[in-house]
This record gives sequence, structure tokens and C-alpha cells, in this order.
Amino acid sequence: MSPTSCRLAGLAVCLSFCLSPLTPASAQTPREDTDTPAQEPEPAPDPGLSAEDLKDIEEALGKDAAAAAEAGTAPATTPPASSNGVTLSPTNIDFHGLNLAFILDVAAAGFTSKEPLQTGGHDPTTNGFNLQQLELSINTAVDPYFRFDGNIVFSQFGVEIEEAYATTSNLPGNLQVRAGQFLTRFGRINPTHPHSWEFVDQPFAIGRVFGGEGNRGLGVEGSWLTPLPWYVEVLGSVTDASGESTARSFLGADLGGVTSPFDFQFTGLLKQFFPLSDDLSLLWGLSAADGPNPTGYRNRTDVFGTDVYLKYRPLKGNSFTTVALQAELLYRRRQVPQDVLSDLNGYAQLSWRFDQRWAVAGRYELGTPAYGQNGSVADDPLDPEWTGNRQRLSANVTFWPTEFSRLRLQGATDIASWRERPDYSVFLALEVVMGAHGAHSF
Repeated sequence: MSPTSCRLAGLAVCLSFCLSPLTPASAQTPREDTDTPAQEPEPAPDPGLSAEDLKDIEEALGKDAAAAAEAGTAPATTPPASSNGVTLSPTNIDFHGLNLAFILDVAAAGFTSKEPLQTGGHDPTTNGFNLQQLELSINTAVDPYFRFDGNIVFSQFGVEIEEAYATTSNLPGNLQVRAGQFLTRFGRINPTHPHSWEFVDQPFAIGRVFGGEGNRGLGVEGSWLTPLPWYVEVLGSVTDASGESTARSFLGADLGGVTSPFDFQFTGLLKQFFPLSDDLSLLWGLSAADGPNPTGYRNRTDVFGTDVYLKYRPLKGNSFTTVALQAELLYRRRQVPQDVLSDLNGYAQLSWRFDQRWAVAGRYELGTPAYGQNGSVADDPLDPEWTGNRQRLSANVTFWPTEFSRLRLQGATDIASWRERPDYSVFLALEVVMGAHGAHSF
């Protein structure tokens, strides 16, 4: 460094010293919990430098910085690397708005029957403690065109990919497509998960018609939001008819293969939404599913359903009151050797959330035996013991300590006409949610 540069650099150090407050570091910033207002610092003494001196200082410092850069001693401008050579940059942990949540459902159960008639894959089924599921929910925007959703379920007996699919987010004409493995959007209960249910167990109508895990499969789905004056959505999907989640009505596990378009399951849905008032709304749906079954060559099964959801929630007065009526009815028609079997299953439930943390609910369920074409009760190979009507009455009370946890006490009376006496059950279920979980549909 030249003598002139040394002199100017020393003058710059002196200037910076004179301009800094002469107080300890701890006294420069007042504590946030102190009521005493911060004192204004005294004006710094005038160093008495002219404009020419300041200009000389800036030029000298610039020359010194250029010389240091040529010598290879410039300060690093990239983030430091870790010991294993991976750059510690925010881009290494950018998850693009990933929502990740673990949902744990456990229940203590008591049954009066040694063989409870539970049909849901996540239902409590034995006396004592039951792990209903540990669900890992994943959802994120992939890019401007796709969104990813996944649900991985952990149980005592293994791990299962329940859903994993991509959904478009930028198609024209109010169109949307999703592809992957998903629960078909038949009715209201089938495309949902246990943490969104109003009861500990799923209605036996779903388990009897679609199976314990509901109806799902690999395939593609398209939906269209029509431009009508009220909300109308039309949806159709094509999925594999084989697999454990189709065994109750369609091909089932390890049966057949795709040799023609008729080997797939086809599902259709029509949803209509009516805002009856500011506080009252109605959702009405019609569903249909068709696919092959394993009872014979070209034998098929048709399932038709209708569902209604009526919800009252006052918007004024900061009320937590919510009253919801939900009902579904499923009619199934199956071709079997030398006959056509049909059965009817459904439920209706009413829930009332009367406080921010408390709610009560009641549910009635009904299932008929399978009838043949002649109108008499048929010998059903799926449920040979189901020779009469089955009814179940359930009631529960729910308490939410916070929005991340839930306690539910539920009791039920199960009246199956082919059994000598009713079955009684009681559940105490706990649910906890850890992480960010996506919003549920209406």
C-alpha cells in the first residue's frame, strides 16, 4: 500500500471511530420488555473533513479492494460447504410448499359378541386396544400444472400406499384430470379417510358393497365444472377392476387381466350444490359404478347410489354451532350363474356441534339380504349368513382439546336378524394430528 493510501485509510478508521456512539454494546439497544423509552444518541463530533478528503478516501479504498481481489484474498461470496462437501444453501431444503402430516387413530373397544360384524378396514374389531391406522398425508404443488397427493397407511401388519395421484391445476374449460391410485369418488364416505368421519367406524354399507378399504384402484379420472347458474360437477373415472379393494363387487385380487375395455371399472358422478340461504346449504349427488365380477364369463356388477348432505351453520354472532345431516343409499345388482342378485344398503346420520370443542352425533344403518330375480332371498356367496335385514344404531360424543387432537366416546347396538340377540359395542377413540394437513372438501 502506498504512503498516501495508508494515510487516507488511517483517516477513514478515525472517521468511523468518531461517528460510532461511545457506549457499550449492551446499552445501544433497549430491552423489549423495558418501559423506559430509548434515549436519543448525542450528535457525533464533526471530524472537520472536507469534500476533497472524503473523495480521496473513497478512491484509496477502492484501489485497495481491487488489489486484494487480484491477489486472490477477496472475501468469499458463496455459502460455506459442510464437511461432506454439500453446499448449505436454502435451495437444498426447498420443498415447494409441501404439506406433511402424521395422523394417528387408536381406540379401546369392547364387544359383547366374540365375532363383531365390523366391515371397515380401520374399524376396531377386537376387545382391548386397536391401532386403527397411522396415516402419512402428503400434498404439494409440483409445478404450475400439477399437484401431488399421497396417503401412506402404517398398521401393525405392514405399510400400504392407500393413495398416490397427480391432479392437474391449469386446464381450460373448468376441466380437471387426476391419475394414479385413488379412492373413487362414489358417494360421500368412500373417497374420504377416517379422520374426517363423524364416527369411529365406517358405515357397514360401504364395507359390504366396496370392502373394508373402500373402492379404489389405479386409473385416470376427469371432472368438469359446468357453466350452469348453480354448482354442477360431472365426473368419470376408469380404474382397474382387480385388486383387494374391488373384491366385494368386482374382480378382486389376482383374477383376470385386461384383455378388453370391458375389463375396467367405470365410475360416474353428478354433484349439485344449492346455497339455500346464508346459513343453510345442500349438496346432492348421484353415483354409478360398473365392472366385471369373477362369477362367470362377462358377468358384471352395477352399483347405483345417491347421497345428500344438508348443513346449517350460522355466519353471524361468531357461533360455533354446526348441524349436519348426511345420508347415502346404495343399490347393487350382480350377475351370477343363472341369476341376478340385488341388495340395498344405506345409512343416515345427524351431527350437532354445539360448542367450539364439543359435538354429538347419531347414526342409523340398514342392509337387506340379497334377493334373486324371483323376489325371494337368494343364497349369496359373498355373505351366506346374511339372510335377513341388519340394522345398527350408533351414538357418540366428541371432544376436541385443540384442533390437533380429538377424543370420541361411541356406543352402538347391532341388530342382525340371523343372530339370536343384538350385539353391543363401545369405543373410546383418540386421534392426534402432527403437521400441516390439507383442507377437507365440503
